[in-house]
Amino acid sequence: MPTIACDDVIIDYHDQGSRSAPVILLLHGWPDDASTWDPVAPALADAGFRVIVPTLRGFGATRFVDAAAPRTGNSAILAMDAIALLDALGIRRVMVAGHDWGSNIAEALAVGWPERVVRLAMLSTPPRLGGMPTPSFEQAQRQWYHWFMATARGAQAVRDDRKGFAHRHWVNWSPPGWFDEATFRRVARAFDNPDWVDVTLHSYRARWGEAHPDPRSQWLEDKVRATATLDLPALYIQGDADGVNPPEASHDVAAKFAGPFARIRLAGVGHFPQREAPAAVARHLLALFAGDPATLADTPERGSGARLSVGIGLAALALAAFGLARVRRGAA
Repeated sequence: MPTIACDDVIIDYHDQGSRSAPVILLLHGWPDDASTWDPVAPALADAGFRVIVPTLRGFGATRFVDAAAPRTGNSAILAMDAIALLDALGIRRVMVAGHDWGSNIAEALAVGWPERVVRLAMLSTPPRLGGMPTPSFEQAQRQWYHWFMATARGAQAVRDDRKGFAHRHWVNWSPPGWFDEATFRRVARAFDNPDWVDVTLHSYRARWGEAHPDPRSQWLEDKVRATATLDLPALYIQGDADGVNPPEASHDVAAKFAGPFARIRLAGVGHFPQREAPAAVARHLLALFAGDPATLADTPERGSGARLSVGIGLAALALAAFGLARVRRGAA
């Protein structure tokens, strides 16, 4: 994969599709890597989009330029990395989809650069607009790892066995049997990055006030907390079997969006819908990115299989033909 120097990080990224096409930025989450979008990105590129998939700081081959730079991982600084990447590539306007960490990075992009983010899809992790309330005891139980990492002994346990820690979440967050161990081992190589633990610990501590955000990003953290709603066309996609952010934890997500919006619930799917149900995710993303936002509607549906079907690919191309010309005018 190519790399490009962007401020204080050298970002590893995938880039597919025509360089003259409208751009979709796909952002991965934790504990995952950029390959999470491999089952989805080709359908988007085949539908006429340029698809950029960066590896976040602290993961894979992405590296800090300065050995003394703070290993921060709050959502706002990750959004600033994404903007630096787009600037380095000469890309002005984008459509963005993010999963887990990527969901809140995408949200921060829409808040901080509304003139550049045309449409937004958030997967599996709800918005933080208006600030993060203290979770219910039930949700706090699901998020035990947040509090575990806020302690010195918890942090040391993560340092001692980062892959075992990550594996526990893959097991807990989606229905049994959703992944094979070879896939996890391949993804977990991204966690060998020397900064993965520090970036991880900072991300979870900063969101609850147990660490300060990267000072350069404080303005954006403040702006996300001060923003009540977003008015761009948007989707929230989640599995109804998500073991960490189940549907009841995001029941009020529609109130965060003042523009065209739909909440998509995939039956039998856990926390990683782009891995577990890529055909459905590709279809819904194309409905947002290439279709008419006025047609967005909440959709409970059955989960799809692990491979994109020819039928879905043709449906995606039909959607693209319907709306791509309109998107080209808005996202170039």
